[in-house]
Amino acid sequence: MQTIQYKGLNALQLENEFLSLVFLPDYACKMASLVKKDSGREFLFQSKQTHLTPPPYGAAFSAYDSSGFDEVLPSIDAAPYPCGPFQGTPVPDHGEVWALPWQHRLHPDQNGLTAWVKSPKLPYQFTRNLTLCGAEIQLHYTLENLSDAPFPFIWTPHCLLNCSAQTRLVLPDNLTEIITVEHSTKTLGPWGTRHSYPHTTCVSGQTLDLAQTRPVTDQSCEKFYFTQKNTQGWCAITHQDNGDTLTYRYDADKVPYLAVWKTQGGYRGDYNLALEPCTGEWDDIYVAHKIRRTAVCPPKGKYEWNFKMIVSQESL
Repeated sequence: MQTIQYKGLNALQLENEFLSLVFLPDYACKMASLVKKDSGREFLFQSKQTHLTPPPYGAAFSAYDSSGFDEVLPSIDAAPYPCGPFQGTPVPDHGEVWALPWQHRLHPDQNGLTAWVKSPKLPYQFTRNLTLCGAEIQLHYTLENLSDAPFPFIWTPHCLLNCSAQTRLVLPDNLTEIITVEHSTKTLGPWGTRHSYPHTTCVSGQTLDLAQTRPVTDQSCEKFYFTQKNTQGWCAITHQDNGDTLTYRYDADKVPYLAVWKTQGGYRGDYNLALEPCTGEWDDIYVAHKIRRTAVCPPKGKYEWNFKMIVSQESL
């Protein structure tokens, strides 16, 4: 564990013989880099920006660096908070915590890092305990409700991943239908359009394999949720050029929904994808609460869940 400079900011590097991780304490303690040492593969998407500027509270996510792994809570889309004594409080784009200063504490003996943040406007504190153990990044999350009312929320790991036309999603077999929630998609139709997964017919009539990443020249972007819950609690991507694989494993009862973001040149020219296990659906906390599809932290209570990122080499 050491302090380094990364894109103009102070950074913490955690590493072992398998992986090298970089965190930015002054940028919401985000994970900025995840490198598999034997192949040299950087799993996390890197923007062209060489100097990063931490965002202020309430910033538009699109106005700032979109690389790496940001925590998103308590909503993905900007929305009014839906209920309780804080009803109507504006929740910013991509939530609050990605654009707030976090506190942190190092655990050198465990190759670990604890980071936490308290909302300035809503009644919660969010804590992430991280340990690097072999080829696994083990995360334990705690949301603490500081109020006397139930606290509905959506959390997702907004972890943008490098991809190529050789990158493929690997998901449980029961996930067979998706619903699009991206208005600007050219391929999947308007918000709410349903498609079979992985193979479907797009707007133009072309047959698509939604599990396979298309080239950046496709100039498309997609965001969709699976209509079935992910009861198996895992999802993965594999790079078919050499078998480098990243698998997420997590508590399916606490994080039951799964979304996928893919931009193949269609958003700012970026080329990345994200697997987004979620505690709620449809990106919008107001809508999700209305249809009872959020996690709920009890009054003066806690909501806890585990999440692992496992790097491996799969045979092709």
